[in-house]
Amino acid sequence: MSPRRSRTGRSAITPPRCPVSRAVSRAPSPALRPRAAGVAASPRPPSRGEPDRPLAVIVASGGMDSTVCISIAVDRGYEPALFHLDYGQRTERRERRAFRDLARHFGARHTLVVKAAHFAQIGGSALTDPRIAVPTGRAVARATGGHDGLPVTYVPFRNANILAMAVSWAEVIGAVRVFIGVVEEDSSGYPDCRETFIRAFDRAIKAGTGAGRALGLEAPLVHLSKKEIVRLGATLGAPFHLTWSCYQREDVACGVCDSCRLRLKGFRQARVPDPLPYAG
Repeated sequence: MSPRRSRTGRSAITPPRCPVSRAVSRAPSPALRPRAAGVAASPRPPSRGEPDRPLAVIVASGGMDSTVCISIAVDRGYEPALFHLDYGQRTERRERRAFRDLARHFGARHTLVVKAAHFAQIGGSALTDPRIAVPTGRAVARATGGHDGLPVTYVPFRNANILAMAVSWAEVIGAVRVFIGVVEEDSSGYPDCRETFIRAFDRAIKAGTGAGRALGLEAPLVHLSKKEIVRLGATLGAPFHLTWSCYQREDVACGVCDSCRLRLKGFRQARVPDPLPYAG
């Protein structure tokens, strides 16, 4: 299948040339961009996407980063299949609502919500253990858990669990790409948001799946700041009003947890209004 041209005139297997992206100034790893040669040369399972659009699974938390990922995939010419994980997080219901709203907005024919109760059983994170407080305000920078000084909001190896499930589903539905909206340079310092992790997991996909080299992992935001992500999302028309980022509230965003602070900073620096309501 030859990918169609996107609405911006790019081939669906060509990374977007975003003027605000620092990533385009360096040679991205193969795991962070589509492999045109690999896709053309390697056999792949028949995609169950629309005839002129190959299928891509996007890990969709309901947050702003994953929503921009959906917009990128659609702009490149992929049909989005949206994957969401309920893992016992404090704002599980609100995030699931955001996911459903986004699925309707993008007209996703393929959606999957998976329950992963083991994260709450394992604990060790303020997002899944009610005994650990979510830090706010100035306490954010000082709040670390038992994971070599990582923030208490770090959920141990969460993205590896999420990607394993998303890749399994991608094999079943015949997707040719899996997108995840991890951010390394302007995030909370989580180790499973690093380029090295994405590269390693992409190698695992190639070695350990039936799809092999026909299935690729992409993290198009990994070297962008929140400001750049907001600007890119605004350019692509990402529905930020449907997203949810807050770690601890489901009615209105708290505005003081780490996730809210990073989001607010990104919108402020990008000079784009944040459409979400905030407490206070």
